Amino acid sequence: MAQADISCEIIVSDVDESNIDGPAPKQVEQLALRKAAAVRDNIEAEAIIIAADTLVSIDGQVLSKPADEAEAFAMLKALQGRKHTVYTGVAIIKTGGKDDVICSFVDAADVYFRPLSSDEIKGYIATGEPFDKAGAYGIQGRGAVLVSRIEGDFYTVMGLPMSRLCVEIANIGVNIWQ
Repeated sequence: MAQADISCEIIVSDVDESNIDGPAPKQVEQLALRKAAAVRDNIEAEAIIIAADTLVSIDGQVLSKPADEAEAFAMLKALQGRKHTVYTGVAIIKTGGKDDVICSFVDAADVYFRPLSSDEIKGYIATGEPFDKAGAYGIQGRGAVLVSRIEGDFYTVMGLPMSRLCVEIANIGVNIWQ
């Protein structure tokens, strides 16, 4: 948001991220909507609420955040040398009118990992980065060295597809250039 010169306040939603069903794209959209609604319940002023959630999918299997080193290792081992898809769901709620305006979408990007040795995977896990990231890596950090290429929006992989977000915000009547 700072890169787009959009001022914001971060409010943690504390939403339960379990019990989400359906295909990967719908899961992240549902979670983003839950997060935005939870924040909306605690805001009385006029606001634009933006919430997002990201997951990684490979061979139809969803990889969320690893619980421990063993799970992180298994995820990274499965991703190495292969293509996977990152889905980021975004929900936007514009308050302050007669009724809230709600918009949501999912963006996807294909990510290709280079082949990795077990030692490289263990070294990356030792950085601590994998533990709060879907698929056990963060492309915006040291995890960038694991990636050989991306097809799609880099910011989708980071967890907030800025270009699409700004288009959708404009579609609900907000000018980000003011």
